[in-house]
Amino acid sequence: MEWVELIATLLLIIGGLNWGLIGIAGFNLVEAIFGSSIITRIIYVLVGLSALWALWHWIQESSGGGMPPV
Repeated sequence: MEWVELIATLLLIIGGLNWGLIGIAGFNLVEAIFGSSIITRIIYVLVGLSALWALWHWIQESSGGGMPPV
């Protein structure tokens, strides 16, 4: 699962940098590279899934590795 964590981390970095550029300069790097296409939407979905993966991983670690309390 190390490769999943690596990919998720890279996508979160890309997403964070993109949002930083949007906030600071109004420039969307992902759309500048890929245009307004299905690839751009796929990248956005993958960044969102990476955030969910990171959140799940963080919850598991902060609760001692078990299931988080309900």
